[in-house]
Amino acid sequence: MTLSLNKLIGRGRSIADDFDKTIISFESPYRLKDLSPLSEGAPETQEERLGEKLFKLRFAQQDETFNHASMLVQKRYAWRGFPKAQLKKYPNRITILSFHQEKIVGTVTVGYDSEEGMLVDEIYKPEIDALRAQGRRVGELSKLAIDENIGSKQLFASLIHIAYLYGVIHDCTDAIIEIVPRHKAFYERMLGFRQIGEEKMNNRVNFPVLLMHLELDYMRQKIEALGGKGKAAKDRSLYPYFFSPHDQEGILGRLLREET
Repeated sequence: MTLSLNKLIGRGRSIADDFDKTIISFESPYRLKDLSPLSEGAPETQEERLGEKLFKLRFAQQDETFNHASMLVQKRYAWRGFPKAQLKKYPNRITILSFHQEKIVGTVTVGYDSEEGMLVDEIYKPEIDALRAQGRRVGELSKLAIDENIGSKQLFASLIHIAYLYGVIHDCTDAIIEIVPRHKAFYERMLGFRQIGEEKMNNRVNFPVLLMHLELDYMRQKIEALGGKGKAAKDRSLYPYFFSPHDQEGILGRLLREET
């Protein structure tokens, strides 16, 4: 990888503000049928060929876009049996969207630590404070939703990859996410997350959750080794479906306004 991510640290103020334009487009030939962990000994994901589909990654900026993204989140949460979860704008959060034929088919929100704290502080503040005390800079993933009819490995991986890059830009060293307990095996096997918080009731969704943690340096190493290789990597995690290090350079060039 020729681009040093270290030089991007602290460049959050230079992020391109033209969010209406597409950051990157990519094609995916496989559908990811279920993100839930499967039975012991079964593949971590199920696939079916559906023909090449073009996806575009953008950012939620306009109110109308947020409303459409909220509809997807609410639909997927309702399907899982969760209460409705409304997407809202906050100064320390950014929402990443994936489009197919101008329809939102995937979304994830990235939150950064601030004086106001993060959503996760409501029930896992001691665990997050322990990371802060070590000098770690934490980013939070939330409101992750993918259309069940179109979702793919590349779609899921691309959303997480862009979230990772924004974490790097905003000085984050660690990622955390609250998940329902039955998704634990998936996040462990497919991304390398580890549980750091015991099961607790999340009153926002009225459902028990676990706190999962990942050092971003681990993700960096996996992307450099496996990104863009797909099935050829013969690796059963999601990292082969992340963008390649070369593509990552182009994406960062789109996200940042380099000094001339």
